[in-house]
Amino acid sequence: MWTLTLRGGARVSVVAAEWYDAFGVVTRGRVQLELRDGEPGPVLGRDAGFWLRGTGVRALRNPDRRPARVRIVTPRARTGACQSSLPVRQLPDDGGTT
Repeated sequence: MWTLTLRGGARVSVVAAEWYDAFGVVTRGRVQLELRDGEPGPVLGRDAGFWLRGTGVRALRNPDRRPARVRIVTPRARTGACQSSLPVRQLPDDGGTT
C-alpha cells in the first residue's frame, strides 16, 4: 500500500503493468479519472474507491487547486523488482497529448 499525492492540477499516468491489480481510495480532495481515449471521466471525492484493472483509465488528475491524496492498495505481494518500478511520475498537464 502506498499514498499518491497529487498537487493542484497535477496529472499522473496509469501504466497498466504497474497498476494491474490496484485499488485506490481518495482520502483527501478530488481525483478525476482520465479515460483511455483522453476523455474526462468521473470526478471522485473523499472516501470514493475505484479499481484500475480493466477500466481503461490512463491517468489520474487533480481538478482542484488544493492537493489530493489517494491510497493505493495492491492485493498481491510485490517482489523487490516490482517495488523499484513503482515510483509514480508526476507529469505536467500536457493538454491531453501523451
